[in-house]
Formats: sequence, C-alpha cells, structure tokens
Amino acid sequence: MSGDRRGFFISIDGPSGVGKSTAIRELRAVLAERGVSAQWTDEPPRGDFLGDFTRSHGGQLHGLALACLVAAARYRHIETTIAPALARGELLISDRYMASTLVLQRLDGVPLDFLLMLNGYAPQPDLAVILTASPGTIADRIARAGITHRFRADPTAPGREFELYPAAADLLEARGSAVLMIDTTEITPWEVARRIADEIAALPLPSNAPATPTPQES
Repeated sequence: MSGDRRGFFISIDGPSGVGKSTAIRELRAVLAERGVSAQWTDEPPRGDFLGDFTRSHGGQLHGLALACLVAAARYRHIETTIAPALARGELLISDRYMASTLVLQRLDGVPLDFLLMLNGYAPQPDLAVILTASPGTIADRIARAGITHRFRADPTAPGREFELYPAAADLLEARGSAVLMIDTTEITPWEVARRIADEIAALPLPSNAPATPTPQES
C-alpha cells in the first residue's frame, strides 16, 4: 500500500473451534458501548464474486491451487475494501487475514516461502489478534459444532494449528505488525472482546472515521 494509508487495520484469526466468531460478536457490542466506530469485513470477503467463489469452491481445491485462489480473493479484497477504508482514515477490522493463510495453507502442504511470495504485496495489519486455546479444548469444541469444512475432518489439525499460529505471530511481528495473542481456554468471549477493545483503545484511532459503524455481517 502507498503512503495514503491513514486508517488502522486489525485482523482477528485463530484455529477452528477457538471461539473467534463469538468473540467478534462480543467485540462489536463492546466497541459500540464505548462509542468506537469501526468498519467490519471478513476473508474470503462475502458479497464479492471472487470471495463468494472461494467460499463455495475452495473445498474442491488443495495446496498451491487453493493458496493462489485465496490470494487472488485477498488482492481483490484489498482493492475494493481494505485500501479504500485505510485511505479514508477508518478503523477496519477483518475476520481472518494473513495469519490464517500462514496456518491453513501450510496445513495443506504449501511451502512457507511460496505463501510469503504470493502475499508479498498485501498490507500488514497494524494489530494482528490471534486467539488460541489448548488442542484438547479446540477438539472438544469442534466435536460439538460438527465438521463444517475439510480441515476440521483431520484429527491432527488442532495440534498442528496450535503449533503453527505462534510461528505465524512471530512472522507478522517481524514484518511490522503488533501482535496480541489471547488464550481462550479459560476465559469467556466477553473477556476476550474486552481485551481486544482495550488494545484498540491504546491505538491513535483516526479522528475522521464515520460517526456510526456500517458493519458487514460475517
């Protein structure tokens, strides 16, 4: 991205079963209570033809092909949503972004150097929030929720994700993102949301953001 970036970009990632969707719902409520205006998005982006195609057909692809499709949807997302929001000086929060790529595509056998090359022109988040939990907790939550995509069908995935997300956090931090890791094993989604909101409160938030949020449901 160019020097026109005036807003703040926050991503929220974590393994399947970590409670990310619930935490994001609570975060919306906490930020609204605090009067913090935020724009919301997700990846792959809903309502965009390429993002919807990725969601609908990603399960039919594997490895390098899927990594390329995810990256293509991301670059369109940057062009249509992320870059304009940051140029306008908005606070933008994305449900999934680079950390998920650095974990899920590696679970799918894609080499790290290929992923870094493929996503080399994607802007770094100012704050990368990564939610974690113990592998046993994640496995129990997945068992209760059921198998919704092929990564959840792999019984070894929770343990491998548990190992890969800290490595992704280190990579993002080395590339200039602040990283907030929260273990959700023993705390409620509301407490997770409060910790994220407190971190957001420490940012020099843009003064010209819209007065009211216009969330995109995820």
